[in-house]
Amino acid sequence: MNLSFKNRIALHYMIATAIIMAVAFTAVYFVVKGVVYQNIDNDLSFEAEKHTEEIKVVGDSIKIKNRKEWEEREHREVQVNPVFIQILDKNGLFMDKSPNLKDNQLDFSEKANFGGSYNESLNNKPIRQVQLPIEENGKIKGFIIAAMSLEASQMVLLNLRNILLLVYLLLLASLYFISKYIAGRSIIPVKNVTETTNRITRNNLNERVALPQNKDELFDLSSGINDLLQRIENALERERQFTSDASHELRTPLATLKGTLEVLIRKPRERAEYEDKIKFSLTEIDRMTATLEQLLLLARLDSSSKTLNESSMPLATIIDEILTRQNKQIAAKKISINFKNDIEYETLVPQYFSNLIFENIVNNAIKYAKDATTIHISITQSGSKIICKVKDEGIGIKKEDLKKLFNNFFRSDALNHKNISGNGLGLSIAKKAADAISAKIYAESDLGIGTTFTVQF
Repeated sequence: MNLSFKNRIALHYMIATAIIMAVAFTAVYFVVKGVVYQNIDNDLSFEAEKHTEEIKVVGDSIKIKNRKEWEEREHREVQVNPVFIQILDKNGLFMDKSPNLKDNQLDFSEKANFGGSYNESLNNKPIRQVQLPIEENGKIKGFIIAAMSLEASQMVLLNLRNILLLVYLLLLASLYFISKYIAGRSIIPVKNVTETTNRITRNNLNERVALPQNKDELFDLSSGINDLLQRIENALERERQFTSDASHELRTPLATLKGTLEVLIRKPRERAEYEDKIKFSLTEIDRMTATLEQLLLLARLDSSSKTLNESSMPLATIIDEILTRQNKQIAAKKISINFKNDIEYETLVPQYFSNLIFENIVNNAIKYAKDATTIHISITQSGSKIICKVKDEGIGIKKEDLKKLFNNFFRSDALNHKNISGNGLGLSIAKKAADAISAKIYAESDLGIGTTFTVQF
């Protein structure tokens, strides 16, 4: 059966409620039936006990004491629900009965020797009868049976059963339509989610699903879809950014490389000229390779993933290793390093991201520092925060350029520093690496004096 989600909710709700109602109505019916039979049994027991006083035992014979008075009483009283009395000997053989039984007799039950109640029929009509033993000197002399018509009680029970069944069916039918309506109202947020997601395309990823007022499962579903859309939008944005950055940064070196090779093949040249052009081409290829690696690194960092490497290491050790790798460039510019670590106990920081941050900051400090100057590196602690500062005595940065310093491909006053290699991606990588581990990075600079980078973990 192919039902809609709304109808399935209504059907399941109706089935669950139907089972509960069936149990409840059945319990009501049997409780009422039990009460009806209990009242009849109480009345029959009372009548049997009362009439036991109106009989006498003579030897093995049991008789009604004053039969004529009993007959006159029956004629005088109008009995809506008459009680029938019958007396049996100890073997269950008929001995006497009430006049209202006329030519009929009540059946003896061997299973109800000691006060049992059971259903029988009299003239093909249902009756309820109770059977009590008649004792004398601790011995059973016979039995007295009291019976009463069950027609009225069974009619009441039959009517009750029919009413409960009718009400049950009506309630189920009503419940289905009500639950269908409620289910339809309940899945409105689901419809909104469907409509919103159907409208979203690659070029329209900024639209989001409206969150329901109640913070329930549908709220979690909507929030989850919004988070998914945000991740997809971020991934596509990284893809667009990577494509844009790659085309922007690689177009010039590719054109240069193509032009160089075209010039090279126009006419025969000397071996030295070939070597010179090939070396230039290899340099351009190396530069493009480095740029591509940085762009790919930026794309990974944009995902804010901390799963690349979660191992930790003391910050001083990380900076020592970076200075060791940069030793050749430091020596070439005759730069002095003033490294001061004021942390008494080594505090660990994420190794991978911290290495990215300081690799680019220290490399920039070396590149832009003036020859024979000093780079000052300090590590301090303020409360639970670790603060590291890298200060160079270099060319500095314009004040208006500081806010754009961490943008991709931004280089302050690049035309005046053509001799300094770079593509403006280093500080972007440092900033994204800092964001990935919730670290803060700041820059201060005085043009012509130097620049200070502060990283706070």
